[in-house]
Amino acid sequence: MITAFFAPTPQPPRLAIPVYGSTVPAGFPSPADDYLETRLDLNDLLVHDPAATFMVRVCGDSMSGAGISSNDVLVIDRSIEPVSGHIVLAIVDGEFTVKRLQKQNAQIFLLPENPAYPPIKLQEGQELQIWGVVTGCVKSFL
Repeated sequence: MITAFFAPTPQPPRLAIPVYGSTVPAGFPSPADDYLETRLDLNDLLVHDPAATFMVRVCGDSMSGAGISSNDVLVIDRSIEPVSGHIVLAIVDGEFTVKRLQKQNAQIFLLPENPAYPPIKLQEGQELQIWGVVTGCVKSFL
């Protein structure tokens, strides 16, 4: 389920955030100031085609195996042609869902990444629209 849609600002102000060149261990603390490599704007990292990009907030855990959790914000690019294996934002019979697209011969499946959920096997007469391909995930830890 999707709880909110967001569009990137057409002309976002530059917000360069420091990026450190070294990896950060999850164990012992390390002084990082000596390793400042560059600055990074998250728009440059996450948005490749601004005119075709939007974001959605996720609700639910059907894609937890792909690292997508409830409250995460997904970056969706409508300019990418969806192919088998892509994680997509789809509408099935009027309901939004995020799933992995799988095409086998003429059959289309939308696969969850959590064994607690069944795959969606598109049946004749069902309506499917692919709104875009997931290209990024902004994690929410709060």
